[in-house]
Amino acid sequence: MFDNGGLLFPILLIIVMYTFFFLPQIRKQKKQKKFITELKKGDKVVTTGGIHGKIVELKDLTCVIDTGEGNKLKINRAALSLEATTLADTTTKEN
Repeated sequence: MFDNGGLLFPILLIIVMYTFFFLPQIRKQKKQKKFITELKKGDKVVTTGGIHGKIVELKDLTCVIDTGEGNKLKINRAALSLEATTLADTTTKEN
């Protein structure tokens, strides 16, 4: 009586979009959140703007990083990038 073939394509399209677009983004956000909550003094980090430094002070929403030669910056924790920090760690270890 009902033609289910017309519903099959939109349902499959939603499943594919969720699997390939939304699920990876959700996983990435969870990793970033875990990274920000597990920070501690002495960790080397990179901001989303590309500033490299070492954490010298942590607060709930902010942290202070030492960028070298006594220069310190107070930044939001959300400005720290897991991807850039990981990339910087791997390139430093290779050299």
